[in-house]
Amino acid sequence: MCSTKSTESSNAATVTTEIGTSGIHHLGLTIPDIKQTSDFFIEQLNFKKVGEVPAYPAIFVSDGTVMLTLWQIKDAENTVKFDRTKNVGLHHFALKVNTIEQLNALYQNLLKLEDVEIEFAPEALGDSPFVHMMCLIPGGVRLELISE
Repeated sequence: MCSTKSTESSNAATVTTEIGTSGIHHLGLTIPDIKQTSDFFIEQLNFKKVGEVPAYPAIFVSDGTVMLTLWQIKDAENTVKFDRTKNVGLHHFALKVNTIEQLNALYQNLLKLEDVEIEFAPEALGDSPFVHMMCLIPGGVRLELISE
């Protein structure tokens, strides 16, 4: 944990304040079609729309724990697809799913969608108690879904 020190001028006492974080407030994703991607989170993962700034444009969605800010890319026709082996940036993000049964049901639902690309089906995560899957959601962002 980081700390800062400041000296008060009246008695030259040193005050130390510890600085830390407590989780992600929100995650911002730039995508080619905010409507399509927000619909994915709302319809497939039960997120709720919690805000919007049409002039920006941006849509904010949340599952009650995680908030995502979806930003509309300015020139969707000339995007450069992210390559996780060559680009600096978001490799993927992971969302927890309550049960393995729900993860498997979600996988079956996602298989039916034309705008979702399954990278791999639910499988054990090494020797851990977790099961996970990976997919590309509408807009091309890699999403890991994980359950215990």
